[in-house]
Amino acid sequence: MDGESCIKKAYEYIFNSDFEQAIYWFEQAIAAEPENAFYYHICAVSCARSGKWLKAKQHAEYALKLEPEHAEYQYHLQTVEAKLLLAEADILLAKVPPQLDEAAELLEKAAMLDPLSFGAYYTLGVLYASRGQYDQATKNAREAVRLDPGHSAARRLFADVNRKRRMLYMSTNARKRKRNR
Repeated sequence: MDGESCIKKAYEYIFNSDFEQAIYWFEQAIAAEPENAFYYHICAVSCARSGKWLKAKQHAEYALKLEPEHAEYQYHLQTVEAKLLLAEADILLAKVPPQLDEAAELLEKAAMLDPLSFGAYYTLGVLYASRGQYDQATKNAREAVRLDPGHSAARRLFADVNRKRRMLYMSTNARKRKRNR
């Protein structure tokens, strides 16, 4: 079977919500035409939608290897890498004690790779708030709210850290003020 026929078959399975079979047929298309970057890309997209992040990264990297200047392939690889970094950071945060510095570094990189990653900004906001770094927490919580204005926990986080930041600023300035006598 040629690559195009395999792609049609994969889309049929997608329309029927059978994503496992769709991935199988995308991989058959890749096997039929291993130099077709588009086949790797659409397979990577399907893998990402199915939560198969390592497989998605593998296919996205290969698509980019075949067509290094293709902007869409570059962006997709970055979003997949960001998702993997976010997952790795979540593991570090779940440890006892949590490894905050390492997690913050991974989350900052994830936000840089995927500027639309709500999860990266929200988690950074929570992390910085837990450390009392309210300026950073406010910045990241604000970005999370911008990305998902309906997310009640993000709105609550932003309001809390912004209030704490203002209170800290006011108490610091109150101590510095001198009275005129």
